[in-house]
Amino acid sequence: MDFTKVTAYLDSLKEKYGVRCLDIRITKEHEEIYRHLTGTSDFEDTVPLTEHNIHDVFSASKVLTMTAVMQLVEQEKIRLQDDLSEYLPEFADMKVLSDFDIAEYIASMKWAVGGWPDETWPCERAKNRIAIEHMMSMTAGFSYNLGSKHVRKLLQENPHATTKEIVREFAKSPLFFEPGTRYCYSYAHDILAAVVETVTGMKFSDYMRKYVFDPVGAKDIWYQIPESEKSRLTVLYATDFKTGKVAPSVVNTARINDTYESGGAGICTTVESYSKIIDALANGGVAASGTQILKPESILEMSRNRLNERQLKDFHLGGTKLEYGYGLGVRTLLDPSKSKSPLGEFGWDGAAGAYVLIDPKSRLSLFYVEAAADTGVAFSTIHPTLRDLVYEALEV
Repeated sequence: MDFTKVTAYLDSLKEKYGVRCLDIRITKEHEEIYRHLTGTSDFEDTVPLTEHNIHDVFSASKVLTMTAVMQLVEQEKIRLQDDLSEYLPEFADMKVLSDFDIAEYIASMKWAVGGWPDETWPCERAKNRIAIEHMMSMTAGFSYNLGSKHVRKLLQENPHATTKEIVREFAKSPLFFEPGTRYCYSYAHDILAAVVETVTGMKFSDYMRKYVFDPVGAKDIWYQIPESEKSRLTVLYATDFKTGKVAPSVVNTARINDTYESGGAGICTTVESYSKIIDALANGGVAASGTQILKPESILEMSRNRLNERQLKDFHLGGTKLEYGYGLGVRTLLDPSKSKSPLGEFGWDGAAGAYVLIDPKSRLSLFYVEAAADTGVAFSTIHPTLRDLVYEALEV
């Protein structure tokens, strides 16, 4: 193994793309084979990044939520074919938008300018049920409008509303399409966090701590950041799309209030803590400690593509490389001829530039975080380049 080119590439990212700090950890068969961090954790570039810094990883949270749901599937407490309404009755009688083209709406960026469609738009009663599998594969028809008028009204009345209470408000907004027919990236995994609470009778974070985090030794990982840990948080960046000006931001909008625990985007963690979880997924569900958190068959189910040809077109509109499909909360490699990684590699990413790669065939895991002015380039360029350079390094 020779990671010289990987290091050189990572060290070039500040000048190329304005990446102010980054941290990466790669494991193979439970052994750390590469670690590199560089840059500063503050906007003024004065405080060096360390391995003790914690990072908002946004949608990389989904991989961990899927781990929890698949644990409950293994225990036969949840079935992928179950109706969502069996756990959250508010979702039994949903409306769906009439004559609405999700692909056109997303591609045109109308949602960013005019907001998300709501029940004032032409709607009809949904014919299809919402299955748990639809939620996991983003084919349920939900949007990512976490700040609907229904949620805002609830928070005005109850600023400390719980995860379940907030999620129930999502049921008042219409679906974009009949469940199971199309693909749209959404807050479905936040709703699944509420399903976990219903099934287990536990607060979502308590379940995650007991059955996912602690068994692998992931101590520095939270949904709501304790006051005592906030000084360790790396600064997020926000770009004004009108002026192009970059400014620091301390807000993760997925934390709707001080109690909400977002299964889709709420995790804040050190690189090492998160890495311990995906190291287990890369090694048949067995952590370095020897504890099994998931069966190999469940991991295979997660990584199996769930999208048909029409849904794959919707999926790729979001910018994900064409060589990937989508499984249960994760991208999954379909065409290894366009990647240095092998068939079966899967993972996801996060809005601030986080990148997760899990390769059960090679028993390899990679977790990368960054702070960059433009994280769009992370998804289109940095992540696939990093992926291929890592596999080249492994071949040396």
